Amino acid sequence: MNILFIMYDQLRFDYLSCAGHPTLETPNFDRVAKMGVRFTNAYCQSPICGASRMSFYTGRYTSSHGAMWNGFPLRVGEMTLGDHLRDNGMDCFLIGKTHMKVDKKGMERLGLSPDTMIGARQTECGFDAIIRDDGLWGEGPDGFYDEKRSPYNEYLKSRGYEAENPWSDHANAGVEGDEVASGWMFKNADKPANIREEDSETPWLTSETIRFMDEQKANGARPWCAHVSYIKPHWPYIVPAPYHDMYSANDMIDVARDPSECDNPHPVFAAYMKGKVASAFQRDEVREKVIPAYMGLIKQCDDQLGRLLDHLEATGELDNTMIVLTSDHGDYLGDHWLGEKDMFHDPSVKIPMIVYDPRKEADATRGTTCDALVEAIDMAATFVEAAGGKVPDHIIEGRSLLPWLHGKTPEWRDYAISEYNYSQTSQRQELCVSIRDARLFMIFDGRYKMIHAEGGFRPMLFDLHEDPKEYRDLGASPDHKEVMDRLYDCLAEWGRRMSQRVTVSDEDLAKMRGASGRRGILPFLYDGTEVPEDLTAKFRGKVKQKFVD
Repeated sequence: MNILFIMYDQLRFDYLSCAGHPTLETPNFDRVAKMGVRFTNAYCQSPICGASRMSFYTGRYTSSHGAMWNGFPLRVGEMTLGDHLRDNGMDCFLIGKTHMKVDKKGMERLGLSPDTMIGARQTECGFDAIIRDDGLWGEGPDGFYDEKRSPYNEYLKSRGYEAENPWSDHANAGVEGDEVASGWMFKNADKPANIREEDSETPWLTSETIRFMDEQKANGARPWCAHVSYIKPHWPYIVPAPYHDMYSANDMIDVARDPSECDNPHPVFAAYMKGKVASAFQRDEVREKVIPAYMGLIKQCDDQLGRLLDHLEATGELDNTMIVLTSDHGDYLGDHWLGEKDMFHDPSVKIPMIVYDPRKEADATRGTTCDALVEAIDMAATFVEAAGGKVPDHIIEGRSLLPWLHGKTPEWRDYAISEYNYSQTSQRQELCVSIRDARLFMIFDGRYKMIHAEGGFRPMLFDLHEDPKEYRDLGASPDHKEVMDRLYDCLAEWGRRMSQRVTVSDEDLAKMRGASGRRGILPFLYDGTEVPEDLTAKFRGKVKQKFVD
């Protein structure tokens, strides 16, 4: 069995028709949901691209792997999905984005060159990269945001786009008169991107994926996992025709924000509400431009998913390929007076998670939903078990979803955890919080969601049964002290997890017990009768040479 591990960037959990969106139709996401299981309570390990992805790839919480924000390198030697799957006879490839920053100092310390196989895998999160394209090829006065080569820009130039940076001038910009209308400007979000639709980013990556699958099939390769990682519907919010005007303000769902949220808000929440992203999305004219474009980007993603599904079906591989559809985090789009991600309301931290297992063991659950508390780190464990391996649970902190897929009810977690490090943000400076204290921890037990903030702040608390839209922060309520005490106990339990003993498993330790005695290390004996006689055989016998009287 192969694994098609598809990730969309910044795709909200509720912007799919199978998840209840009333106007956005996503028949191909729905098609996979009917073939498999849609997990309705899936949470990412951090509501920021890089940290979330590193948790997907390692199966570990952000405070375990350490890459806690964009630009934080994943330390050299960290075990990743590719390492685990290759140990179980499955190759692991990348097509698209990882947002990974290489640990250059670690590479240099160990003498690893990126042009070797081991070095290349260390620089690509353990994947064998077919195409690495993080999809943000912006250029400013000080140069490009991403200093690596852009395979997408090279493709566009080969297709006749003459701009120096066609990603910027064509794929993510429209036209106004004779001028470039950049997608960086929200006012241009309703314009069609100045590009042939088939050359835009999502179809391009889909075509590369189909080419990869055909080559693997033709070469008779061993089982593979392909991480197909799309940049969209991440900003810039602009999409080519015909998707640019498929939706209008009339198709938008009501914004989820309430004036009470601005009444004495938690200081960290208040700092984010005052940020420039939030300020933009608090304007109705911004939302009315951006959200229809965001919906168009998702519609294009759905159509391209249909291309992949149809190709798998036509080549006879659909019955031999596990499919996972997910996202690294969501997008506020103005909900809770915020834009982008960063905080822990569901629009930001909750993610879509749809899994199709083609094997007969999963027949009983096809077309169902599961409301178990699922974490992004569960995917690594799921893939290892799907590849026929045993999950190394001293390294991978997630849990395999296969029991749920196969109709079983396993012993499961009581809470989900997400973390956020805002040490690199202007909000930290505004709050005068030290770099080390700029950390947030979310714990959600299925009803209550508590956010602990380091730096001496009170917690935030939401009761999603009574307040499903998370308007009322109960963190200062004396009536909820018992709930918060319980959740703090759970957070402390999680904090005491065994997370850094990754070089020896429980089984290894069990085998070590007593082994030293059989290798002649026998301290603390009085006369040797305390242990089996064969252990002392090498220490008994006639003296062959005497140097003392």
